[in-house]
This record gives sequence, structure tokens and C-alpha cells, in this order.
Amino acid sequence: MSETRNSILTKLRKTRDAHPLTPPASDFAPIEAKQWAEEERLPRIRRLMEAVHTEFLDATEADWPAVLREFLAHEGVGSLIYAPATDTGKRLVEGWDASSTALIPYDRPLEDLKPRLFDTIEAGLTTTRGAIAETGSLILWPTAEEPRTLSLVPHIHIALLRADALYDTFLQAMRDQGWAQAMPTNVLLVSGPSKTADIEQTLAYGVHGPKRLVVLVVHP
Repeated sequence: MSETRNSILTKLRKTRDAHPLTPPASDFAPIEAKQWAEEERLPRIRRLMEAVHTEFLDATEADWPAVLREFLAHEGVGSLIYAPATDTGKRLVEGWDASSTALIPYDRPLEDLKPRLFDTIEAGLTTTRGAIAETGSLILWPTAEEPRTLSLVPHIHIALLRADALYDTFLQAMRDQGWAQAMPTNVLLVSGPSKTADIEQTLAYGVHGPKRLVVLVVHP
């Protein structure tokens, strides 16, 4: 037994010595080579995301609340939950017509909101940290003021994307935004509405999240 044990330990030590704990420097050149002209990023993102049933709206900084309000009214959406403590939430409520879609602030514990959130609230609004041209993905950065619940529970997820926050790759987004300095517990890359398939590959939307993803692009 002792000889067998010593033989195993000897092999393990040789393997350990052949694979030092400090890995070699990573080569990011293949990723860094993936670049698109500035004017090509948004069309590419839109094309990739529309291919998986994402919807798009276009607006400016001055009129995006009005564009959103008109869209929700046209779709017959009666309620929208939002984060009132964020700059986007404060901007949203300015001049909102109470006779159209009702705004529901996420300003209380989840337990207090849960009955309405799961039963009656139809849409949720969140911001994004940008989008990635390589994969056609939004970057969601949940916070205490704007929790993941806003994009996960309502049937329609409205995501505000600023057209000047577009990146070629995930690596570029992480570097430019300094992710190594601080990250939340949950960063998400979202490319389309929730979908799943059964054993026969029949797609169903909204089983594990929103049935619709609407990207509201705010142009400078």
C-alpha cells in the first residue's frame, strides 16, 4: 500500500511541476482584431438581435420618453415598472401622461411589490451599459436601485441603449469601462427575449423571462 501511495504522489508532483500555478500571459490578439467601423456597429447589433426576435425603437435624448409612451399606448400596455432613483427614472416621469400607461415605481421591498409584479405589471424599463457588435448583445448592470427583477419578471422588457455606448467586443467593453476595478454580483449579456425549446425543438417565448425585448436606442 505504501509503495502504491508513493507512486501516486510522485506522479502528482511531476504533474504539478510541469504545470506551474502562474499561467502564461493570455493572447487577446484574435479578439482585439475583431473591429467594426463606428457607423457599422449599430446596424450589425440590430441585425443580429432582430434575427432572434428583438424589437427596436429609435429616439433622441429629448424625445425618448414620448417615443416610449406612444409605443406602449399603441401596444395597449397598461403598466410599466421603473427605477425612480435613477437619472433615467427621473427623466421618464417628466411630463408623463397619466391617462396612458401607468408608471409603477420600484420603490419598496420586493415582497410588497410581488403580487402586482407577477400578476398585473406588463412591462419593465431598464438602462444598459452598452451593446456588443460581435455578438449582438446588450450589457445589463443590475444595481440596488435598478434590480434584475425589472428585466426578468414583466412580459415586456424595455432596454434603453445609448448609441454612443457601442463596443466591438466584450473585451473592449470590459476594458473601456474598467470592470476590473469593481463589478456587481450579476452582469448580464442579453441578445433577445426569453426562449426555450422542448425535445421536439419547438420554441416557446417567455417561459423563463420576458416574451418581448424592445431596445430603445437613444441617439445623440
